[in-house]
Formats: sequence, structure tokens, C-alpha cells
Amino acid sequence: MSEILLLGLDAGTTACKAAVIDETGREVSHGRSPTPWRDVPTGAEIDPAGFVACATEAAGEALAAAPAGRVAAVGVAGMAETGVLLDDRGEPVVPSIAWHDTRGADQARRLAADLGEERFTSRAGVPAGPLCTLVKYRWMREHGDEAARGVRWLNVPEWIVRGLGGDEVSELSLACRTGMLDVQARAWWDEALAWAGAPPGLMPEPAEAGTPAGTVSPDALPAAAGAVLAVGGHDHLSAAVGAGAAGEGDVLDSCGTAEAWVRAVAPLPPERVADSVARGITVGWHAVPGRQALLGSIRTGAVLQRVLDLLGVPAEGRASLERAALDAEPGGLELRGIRAETLELHGIGREVSPASVWRAALESTGAAGAGILGDMADVAGPHARLVVTGGWAEGEAARAVKAAHLGPFEHAPEGFTGARGAALTAGRAAGLWSIDEAPRRVAAEEVGA
Repeated sequence: MSEILLLGLDAGTTACKAAVIDETGREVSHGRSPTPWRDVPTGAEIDPAGFVACATEAAGEALAAAPAGRVAAVGVAGMAETGVLLDDRGEPVVPSIAWHDTRGADQARRLAADLGEERFTSRAGVPAGPLCTLVKYRWMREHGDEAARGVRWLNVPEWIVRGLGGDEVSELSLACRTGMLDVQARAWWDEALAWAGAPPGLMPEPAEAGTPAGTVSPDALPAAAGAVLAVGGHDHLSAAVGAGAAGEGDVLDSCGTAEAWVRAVAPLPPERVADSVARGITVGWHAVPGRQALLGSIRTGAVLQRVLDLLGVPAEGRASLERAALDAEPGGLELRGIRAETLELHGIGREVSPASVWRAALESTGAAGAGILGDMADVAGPHARLVVTGGWAEGEAARAVKAAHLGPFEHAPEGFTGARGAALTAGRAAGLWSIDEAPRRVAAEEVGA
């Protein structure tokens, strides 16, 4: 009997990752392909075809390395805010703007003034800033005639699903990052769409992650032809699913270039949504049914990499630096500005060493993470459990400092967590299991218990 396999894709900023899992949830193969951005003065943009190309390349690599079996379903998670504007023939009309691109600052200020900043955040669950899709879309409409031909918007994972042969869908957790959705009503916010000049029908009706969205076309991905397609949701939330940290009260600390904190909660009333966003914690629907997600972040990985560059420590030297930092005391050293463009190291004394500088950097990022956890607790009460994963949590000192600031946690080894979550979600779409029946991840190491 042929083994059943599931393919998950995670369309990230740096690369699209692919993971094939079996029916037990074990990852059996992986693939990866870089995301082909084009640098521009405000950040980056991309030909939308590049998203589908790197997704199929990563998928092909993973499937080629997988054991023999039938691919039952394919799930696609990925970045939010960035999307693809299509004309009435289904063709892209303009390049896609990177989620972190800074264009749209003027439009964001007008959004806050026109709709009211607190009113907007309580309805949309995100700040009135350049990151949200609503602002990017209005910028497009104000900077070129081509955008006026656009009649449909798809977020990146939804665009990839369509490129693989699937239906045009709008997944709920991604919809919550657009600024176009009324989070309480789980429906498009007509006033916000009108503010941006959107035509009727720009957004497909929102549906939960794991809703079947057609099947894979033989022309798009022959090795998975006929597999059920599903959108796995926003990448950070899909990673929570992949790490087994999506139960109510669970928190995932995903330590990548941006360290993302995802907490699953029962739905919040509008006043608590506004309070959360004011604290820098966004609110939207999770990649699992019936739960919302609090999401906070700091650019921990980017900060720590800059410190390594300053110290002249290559990637292969980080392990020994971690061991030395375990015994180092930061003393008066303090790394400031981890949320700003410029970092500052204060208190450099006579006993300074690379290990003490590294320890100070870990202490500063750990304290910032504790602040995010504290804000989440103020909004939704104490968390139930904390799961930590990602490359910047792999060091001995990194985990020890985290435990000192955050308390006990479960450490899940680094892997293709977002892609695994997308594969598990695809399994739900194919009817292989429910939320409660989905395969669990491997046991994690307890830290600080």
C-alpha cells in the first residue's frame, strides 16, 4: 500500500521552505529556494511570478527527496501584508511590494486621520502603518494607472495556491493582516476598502485555514497532481501549528531574523483589541478555527547578527562564543536600541570581552521578550505554556538567558516549522485528521524547569 505524504510550503521573506511529512507527522524531506526580490530605495519588490517559481522549486526538491508515496494534500503558508493585484484576466498588473517596504508612510498618516487611529485599530487589529496591505494598495492606486485595472487581491500564499491550480481564496489569518478586515465581524470592512478606492469584489470571501481550495494541477507540480490544496495561513501562526503551540494560552517564541511571539487566545472584545495594538501586539484570527492570535515581534536575529559582525565572529564560531558567554557576567554592559536602526553599547569597562558583549546582547533581547510576554499577559492573562524554536535559540547561553527572563519553556529543535504547520493544515483539508487528532511534534527539551 502506498504511503500517504503531505507537502507544506512556507513562503518566507528570505526563501520558500518546503517540508514533506508522513501520516505520523514526521518530516521526511525538505526543500528550499530563495525569494527573488529586487532591491529598491524604499525596500524591495518582486515580479509575482517569482513567488510561484520559488515555491515550485522548493516543492520539487522536497518531493524528489521524499520516500515513495502519494501526496494527498499541499498546504501553503507564508508572509503577510505582501500580495498580488490581478486584472480581470487573472494577470498581475503591478510588482508586489515587500511587507517591510517603507513606501506608504503618507497614506498611513491619512488613514489614521480619516478613519481615526483608535477606531481603525479596534476594528482591524493592526496599526494604521505602512506595513498593512490597505496602505500599500492605496499607494499603488496613487502611483500609476496600471493599478486601476486591478480587480482582485491575493495574499502571497493564496497566489501560490492559485498558481498550483487552486481556487482564489482569502484565508482568515492573512486577511487579518491587511487592514481591510473587520476582525470582530470576520468580514471585509467596506469603509476601509472605500477609503483605498477598492472596486467591488477585490477580496474573496474570507475562509479559515485548512478550507479545501481545489487540487494541484499536473502542469504546475506533476509529483503532487490531484492533491488537495489549502492555505495554511500567516507564516508565524503556521509555525505555531507546526510546533504544537496553538492551544488556547500557548505561546510560540520563534527566534528568526525577526523574533515572533504568537499567543493563541479566546476572541477579544474591541476595547481589548485596541489596548493590545497600542502595546505593539496585533490581534487577528489564528490558523486554527475558533481562536485568535496575539502577535508581537522584535528583530532579535538581525540585532544579534550585527553584534556577531561587530565582534568579527563567523557563523562557525558562534558555538564557542555561546559557551564562553555562559560564564560571563555582563556587568555594566548594556545593549541599547534593539528596536531602533542604531545599536549602542554602554558601560564598556576594563574587563570587557567578546563573551561579555555577547552576554549583554542576549540579556537585552531577553528582557525585551519578557516585556512582550508581559504585555500579552496584561491583555489576556498569564500564558499556559511557552514553546521556543528557531536558529537564534540554538545556543547554550541563549537558552539559559531566555529561561532567566521568561521562566521555564519547552525548546523545540530548529526545523521547517512553518512548512510543517502548513502540511498539517493541509491534512485537515484532505480529511485525514481534525485539529485534536493531528500528529504531535517530537518531544521538546524542558529548559529552566
